[in-house]
Amino acid sequence: MPAVVAENLTKVFVVSKKAPGLKGTLRHLLAREYVHVEAVRGVSFTLHQGEIVGFLGPNGAGKTTTLKMLAGLLYPSAGRAEVLGFVPHERKRAFLERIALVMGNKTQLVWDLAVWDSIVLQAAAFGLPDALARERATRLARMLKIEALLSRPVRKLSLGERMKAEILVGLLHFPQVLFLDEPTLGLDVTSQKAIRDFVRAYRDETGASVLLTSHYMADIEALAERVLVIHEGRLVYDGGLSGLVTKAAPEKALLLKFREPVAKERLEGLGKVVAWTPLEARLLVLRERVLEAVSRALATLPVRDLAVEEPGLEEVIRRLFAGLQNGVESPRHEA
Repeated sequence: MPAVVAENLTKVFVVSKKAPGLKGTLRHLLAREYVHVEAVRGVSFTLHQGEIVGFLGPNGAGKTTTLKMLAGLLYPSAGRAEVLGFVPHERKRAFLERIALVMGNKTQLVWDLAVWDSIVLQAAAFGLPDALARERATRLARMLKIEALLSRPVRKLSLGERMKAEILVGLLHFPQVLFLDEPTLGLDVTSQKAIRDFVRAYRDETGASVLLTSHYMADIEALAERVLVIHEGRLVYDGGLSGLVTKAAPEKALLLKFREPVAKERLEGLGKVVAWTPLEARLLVLRERVLEAVSRALATLPVRDLAVEEPGLEEVIRRLFAGLQNGVESPRHEA
């Protein structure tokens, strides 16, 4: 049985509409107008046990709303959600004991108390015996490398330390499904890597399933082999990272360095020239023509060095979203 199932999941918010100025304020008070905003539109996917899936999309695309529906914080307007066999919005205790939602811009730590105090409160909320809570907290702290920080007040922790403590407290009940919403938001590269390493280690040790949103593509590249892409509330891609790269970036970069000066005209027919000097050139070449372009360059040009590069994931996502904004359809499912 899949750990998470979403079928045509939809969320519509009813929000009031207000015009600016005094007249708009009076009208808002006396004859309020409402509009329906579709935050999530018919999203369907499954998440299997032990799988780490990246959930990508621009701001306002519907990622957090989807996670909140799966975690039971929001009631779907239509469609069906199922997590570990439970209906999330029913908020049954057995369900809450097996999932966790950790948000990078929210905190459940008590600001003026030591981290241990927040651990004690979380253990009480889940009914964990003191000995078990201490054993789990110590184990998680060791994995996160924050053993020495547990006695410090939360307000004296750095942002990276606080996020690690947040994850420790959020996972004290050892959930089987993790919804992680921007867990590395605002952190330096060292703290980002530490949290990525922890997420992978936790999955390997517990077999948990993870649905991860992040604007840092290094998180997705390091952790997820499969990605979901959502745009304006609709799921526009569900598949492997390699498939996403192939579809969103159909070209590779061909980098050439020459033993002697080469006129730009001699590069015609190899690909699109995006940078050129007499001794170096960078071209974009369609994937299916890379071998042909490399062979031709070696045969006709005084090549000193040659390299073929894939575009980075950041660039792939940028191109994908740019294409969606321009109305270019993207594949729904790719292997």
